[in-house]
Amino acid sequence: MPLPTSKDAFAGTKTRIKKIIERLAKIHPDAKLDLDFSSALELLIALILAAQARDDLIRKITPGLFKKYRTAKDYAKTSLPKLQQDIGRINFYRNKSRSIHNCCSELVERFGGKVPDNLDDLLSLPGVGRKTANILLGNAFGQQTIGVDTHVMRLSQRLGLTEETDPDKIEADLTRVVSPAQRVRFCHLLQYHGRRICIAKKPKCAECVIRGLCPYPAKMTWE
Repeated sequence: MPLPTSKDAFAGTKTRIKKIIERLAKIHPDAKLDLDFSSALELLIALILAAQARDDLIRKITPGLFKKYRTAKDYAKTSLPKLQQDIGRINFYRNKSRSIHNCCSELVERFGGKVPDNLDDLLSLPGVGRKTANILLGNAFGQQTIGVDTHVMRLSQRLGLTEETDPDKIEADLTRVVSPAQRVRFCHLLQYHGRRICIAKKPKCAECVIRGLCPYPAKMTWE
C-alpha cells in the first residue's frame, strides 16, 4: 500500500489511525510500557537491560537492582564485575553492565546525576539509541514521541503506515500521520496487539478488531 502523498490521502490515513486507536483501546485497555519503574533513571536502566531480552525477565531483575542502586552515582561507583554479577541472568550482561556503568558515569559528570529530558542529550549518552531515548521521553517525561520497537515496526508496516525498514525512517513516517496527543498511546497499543493478536509468524487475523482497516495482503491466507 503506497504511503499518502496528497492532502486528502494524509487526512484519510489520519482518520484510519484514529479508528485503529479507538478499536485497539477497547480490547487492550491495559496497554502500557511493560517495564516497571518509578523514575527516569530506573526506566533508563531497564531499557538498556531490555535490549534483545524479554520484558518479564527484566521485571524480575529490576526490583532488587533498583533497591541496591538508587542513584546514577551508585551505578557509576560500583565495579563492573559486581554489576555484571547483579545482572548476570540477562543476555549480553557484560556489554550491558559496561553501558550502564559508562552511561551513569556520564550522567554524574555532565548532568549532575539527573537523566536529561531532551533527545540530543540522551543520544549523547553511552548505550542510548534513538528508540531508547524516545521511549524514555514518552514514558518518563510525558513527551509525545514514537518509540520504534519490533512490534511498532512490524505492525506499522503491515498496516501500510510505512514502507521503511529503518527504525528512524519509520519513526519519521509515523510522526507525520499519528496525532501528537496519541503517539505514546499508539505505540503501547501496537505493542500489545503485536503480542496478543498480530503475532509475527501467524497473526490471528480472524480475531483482529482492525482487520477491516488493515491492507496487509497476506492476511487472507491466515483466515
